[in-house]
Amino acid sequence: MRKIHKYISLLVSLQLLAWTVSGTYFAFKNIDSIRGAPYRQAVEFHSFELSEFNSSYLAKDMRLIFRLDAPVLVVQDEEALAYYDTNGMPLIEITRQQAIEIVSKKTNLKPVEAIRIDKNHRGSEYRGRDLPLYKVTTTSSDKVNVYLNAMSGEVVAIRSDSWRMWDFLWGLHIMDYVDRDDFHNIWLKIFSALAIVTSLSGVILFVISSAWWRRGRTRG
Repeated sequence: MRKIHKYISLLVSLQLLAWTVSGTYFAFKNIDSIRGAPYRQAVEFHSFELSEFNSSYLAKDMRLIFRLDAPVLVVQDEEALAYYDTNGMPLIEITRQQAIEIVSKKTNLKPVEAIRIDKNHRGSEYRGRDLPLYKVTTTSSDKVNVYLNAMSGEVVAIRSDSWRMWDFLWGLHIMDYVDRDDFHNIWLKIFSALAIVTSLSGVILFVISSAWWRRGRTRG
C-alpha cells in the first residue's frame, strides 16, 4: 500500500499543484474585471416606441437594441436570429469602419484595426460566440481585442492578457487543454479519482502506522 500511495501521489502531485495554483488565482481575481468590465463605457439609455416598427413578426423571442444609435429589432425564429430596421427590412452587416466606430463609442479603448471572422477555431478567444464577428485590435498595454457581432454591432467579448492567463489556468484546472470548456473529459475524471485514492490510502497508512507504533511501544 505504501508503494501504491507513493507512486500515485507522484503522478497526481503536479495536477494537484495546478488545481491549487489556478484555484488561488481565481479566488483573488475579479471575474468581471477579467471579462473586460473596466473597458466598457456606461450604457446609454434611449427612448423609443415599438410602434415605429412597420412590420409584424412570428418569433419565439424578440428584443430591441441600438446599432450606432439606430434601433434594431432582433428576432429569434425557429431556425436562427434575424435583424430588422424600423421599416421591417433585413439589415446588412456593419462595415469595418463602423466596427471601429462602435468600439470607440462603447469602450474606453483606442481601436486600431477591424478584422472579420467567419470561421470558428478550437480554443479561440471568441469561442461560443455567433459568427460572423469583427475582431477589433486596440493600442492598450494589455493587448485587448474587442469582438463585435457583425450584424447587431454588440460587444460580445473583450479579451486581454489578463483573460488569456485566466483562460490558460482554467484549461489546466479542468484538464481540457485545447477547447478549455469540457468539464466532463476523461483526464479530469481519472485524476479526480486518483486524488481520492491517494487521500484515502494516506489516511489508511497513517492509521496502520499509528497502530504499529503503539503496539511497538507496548511491547517495549
